[in-house]
Amino acid sequence: MANESADMDAFEFMKWHGAGNDFVMIDSRGRDAIVTGDLAAGLGDRNRGVGFDQLAEIRSSDEADIDLDFWNADGSRAGACGNATRCVARYMMDQTGKDALTIRTARGLLEARADGDLVAVNMGQPQVTWKDLPLSQDVDLQHLPLDGDPVAVGMGNPHCVFFVDDAEAVDVEGIGPRFENDPLFPEATNVEFAQVRSRDEIRMRVWERGTGITLACGSGACATAVAAHQRGLTDKRVRMELDGGWLTLDWRDDGVWMTGPTAFVYKGQLTQAFLKGL
Repeated sequence: MANESADMDAFEFMKWHGAGNDFVMIDSRGRDAIVTGDLAAGLGDRNRGVGFDQLAEIRSSDEADIDLDFWNADGSRAGACGNATRCVARYMMDQTGKDALTIRTARGLLEARADGDLVAVNMGQPQVTWKDLPLSQDVDLQHLPLDGDPVAVGMGNPHCVFFVDDAEAVDVEGIGPRFENDPLFPEATNVEFAQVRSRDEIRMRVWERGTGITLACGSGACATAVAAHQRGLTDKRVRMELDGGWLTLDWRDDGVWMTGPTAFVYKGQLTQAFLKGL
């Protein structure tokens, strides 16, 4: 029984969300990483597991306050997840009493700051070359050769941003998968549908690669804000309404800052029966 309890402790998890974008968070500081593709896919199943948009595993770091790895609900790796980064930052700030952190991800070294009850993270500068995104060929990123005239922006993940007259009317579930797996995107892509309401406000809905429709997407919100400014539709600072709530995006000289809410929902432990079934 003691050994079983020790094993269970190794698989404690937390559930968080940021503007409805929900995550499983596993704190692996002081030990080797434990998340695999099979574990992520099993946990990501909303019927047989816990369910999440992305999974974030926190690891000890020699270069920052923490290292952070991301997984999609289908068990694939994600390069960036802005809302999960903000949730992890809040968790760490609550633990340490700090109001600023550095977090190392595949995207690079990110800075997070407390902003009252909100959390802001600098998601870095956008990737704006076809090789960095990546795309399969050299094309005009501002006007991709795809139906709907979308914009391509990289924010650690590739993004394909469509500007539409009415975001509510878009068949996200029908259109999203088609562009997610277009040959132009060799690593697949997130797909955003953005309605510009004014120079400082956007309504956006999103289809995330490896997950599907989500209530919010942090890197997608950043990419949409960048694309809208590049098209001359908005200023560099905008408020964005997503299905799950509001985020503020501010494209500054040092990167794209994203600010929004975080919420700790619950914590739990995975049973050995569940783990053996993966």
